[in-house]
Amino acid sequence: MSSDYLYFILTDTPERPRHVSPGCICFISGIIYRSTLCDSPKLPVHFMDSRTSLSYEIDRRYMKELSVDEAELLQALSGDAERLRWYQEEEAALQAAVGLTVGSPVTVEEGAQLLKGIIRYVGGLTRPKYPDPISGRFFGIELQGEDKGKGNTDGTLRYETFFTCKKDCGIFVPFSRVHPVVPISTSPSKQPETEELLPGDRVTYFIKNYYRLGMVVDVKEKDGEQLVRISTDTDENGKTGGEVEISIQCVVKGEVPTEAESSDANTSPLAPNAGDLGLSLNSMVELALASGNSYGIIRWIGTLPGRQETMAGLELEDEKGVSDGTFKNERFFDCPPKRALFVKLSSCRPDSRFQYLSADHSEMMTTHEDPEGKGGHRAAMLETFPPVSAEQIQVLLGRMKGIQGHCNSCYMDAALFSLFSCSSALDSMLFKATEPQDAPIQHTLLHDIVNPLRSKGFVEARHIMKLRQQLQNHGYSRSFTTDEKDPEEFLIVIMHHILALEPLLKLSAGGKVQESYCYQIFLDQNHSLVLPTVQQLLEHSFHNAGLKLAEVPSCLMLQMPRFGKKFKMFDKIIPSLELDITDLLSEGPQQCMLCGNLAQEECTDCFKDTAFSQTGFKIFCKTCSAQVHAHPQRRFHQPAPLDIPPGYLSRGSPHTLTRDKLELFAVLCIETSHYVSFIKYGPNSQDWLFFDSMADRQGERDGFNIPEVHNCPEVGMYLEMSPTELANQVPRDMKGVAKRLFCDAYMYLYQSSSMCLYR
Repeated sequence: MSSDYLYFILTDTPERPRHVSPGCICFISGIIYRSTLCDSPKLPVHFMDSRTSLSYEIDRRYMKELSVDEAELLQALSGDAERLRWYQEEEAALQAAVGLTVGSPVTVEEGAQLLKGIIRYVGGLTRPKYPDPISGRFFGIELQGEDKGKGNTDGTLRYETFFTCKKDCGIFVPFSRVHPVVPISTSPSKQPETEELLPGDRVTYFIKNYYRLGMVVDVKEKDGEQLVRISTDTDENGKTGGEVEISIQCVVKGEVPTEAESSDANTSPLAPNAGDLGLSLNSMVELALASGNSYGIIRWIGTLPGRQETMAGLELEDEKGVSDGTFKNERFFDCPPKRALFVKLSSCRPDSRFQYLSADHSEMMTTHEDPEGKGGHRAAMLETFPPVSAEQIQVLLGRMKGIQGHCNSCYMDAALFSLFSCSSALDSMLFKATEPQDAPIQHTLLHDIVNPLRSKGFVEARHIMKLRQQLQNHGYSRSFTTDEKDPEEFLIVIMHHILALEPLLKLSAGGKVQESYCYQIFLDQNHSLVLPTVQQLLEHSFHNAGLKLAEVPSCLMLQMPRFGKKFKMFDKIIPSLELDITDLLSEGPQQCMLCGNLAQEECTDCFKDTAFSQTGFKIFCKTCSAQVHAHPQRRFHQPAPLDIPPGYLSRGSPHTLTRDKLELFAVLCIETSHYVSFIKYGPNSQDWLFFDSMADRQGERDGFNIPEVHNCPEVGMYLEMSPTELANQVPRDMKGVAKRLFCDAYMYLYQSSSMCLYR
């Protein structure tokens, strides 16, 4: 919940990291803050929009605390400088915006005009991107009087309806463009009182994104906050309960039925079976409407008030429904507006689009179905397949090869194909011990996706949808089966929250180790890179943030520097087939960049010195460091001693050191919200594959997507060019699909062939 966090705004530039600027919003878990850090001069905060779970220790002097309301309002503004200005110079307007509610009459700035309107919606326009707990708070306003028709919406934005009004009579704006007609008090508004709780009361409480039931044992106040001690019915794994102590804000008096407590199963215990068709909760179905066939997913099965026959509540793929999951003002499930339809279960039949594919590929998809309720040891009984080698690559090539896309699944298709088709870097997640409630997801991943991909070269869309349904049922997001997402969001959910895989990345910052699953590259605003390599981007990002690798990662996922999906910092990025991470390690011997002897000092001031190469940290032995810093322009540099393992200084010179390197095995790319992937499958320069889960389509709305995998040897030709030649290449004139690799890279995947053996 957004209230489980504390929020701050940077009011000054911190010493590190250098990529953030005043006006940036950051946050910290309230539990971490209250339990260990209340009196600490520095706080380990996460920055909004960073799209990484890394935290940075920031001195309190550089930050001011915000309320949740203030943080959401400021987050809706377009940039850090604008946020800072409104926080420092327009405090009254910010506080007034906190008090704006639906129904408030306002005026809206639109160009040079002030338009009259009434607030019809207050809230986010997009869901928070992991790991951010909030998104920007906007105001949806219906224009009034002579200003009707001067807007740009009917209350719908990106196919989601937030309120309804006539065409072009609505507008969405941040608080900076809204002015209340009736003055609003800027004093803090009184919070609604929580219903009194007494020992013995039955309650529902919210913790770790789940609702649970229990009984109040005690209510007490600690550090100015009311806490409730609850004897729980079950623990977070659905087993015998214990006791928890949580904020009173997360407790509701009475027992609220929750779907989360039964979401570990694929079918509700109340859901009857649909006869010979085998339809149940989450089945993909079709039905005949007056406008033609319509497709959807069964979200509820049961009887409705006044009806005796068994009914099904469907979430349709398009807006041909009548509600958002309610029937006669009673809610049965949740979905977007106009997507829910209640019909007789007997009117539904299995989705024929996937039956067609099953018939065509029945000889390819020999499976050994195993019920998903028999515990967590099924994987040991399954036949497993190694990654596809360069000699076997033909099994992946062609149309109807790879992973079939369906309903915004390209982010998951591209990520899974990249990780498992030709690499075993993360195979450990397929076989590690799991909790019983998580075993079905691991089973689907191995049995229905990875094994067919490696053995037959094709995975049907229904198996990916099954995985998406399982993730959605676990409660991490209500939109896994419908919405576009980012690959890192999906990967973090399945690696961290579901399979509890040990973090792939351990970073050292200021003597402390932080853990993460992927790394977002950030750059100093004054960087000098024009046509960078991935090696240069990683080194510059580590330099700016003051980071080192605490150990060699088995798999390194690097997100390229971007501002959202559309804006790219560089026209082209040159893939580094190998990443030399020797100088990025916090421990271990390193070589002087000039003479090759044992390095003893590092100079961060020399990092951007144009006299040196743009690649590599600037580390020297004592002799070379003295010579380099004798130059007048470097006399004020401050070299720092390296952490050298005991015994190395006493050994004779020269030292022969082994370089630690990671090899590139896949690249995820994005263009106009569609993800594809490139695979480096062999040692030769031309050993590249291109995969698109929706390369073509058969039929229109009733049809299906055709995935395709093909060779792209032209990539090797461009990689052999000099930087000058590559810079002169016009993207639209580049051969084949090479342009997408160099211009649209979103995430690079590297592996350590030696470390993979130990993970």
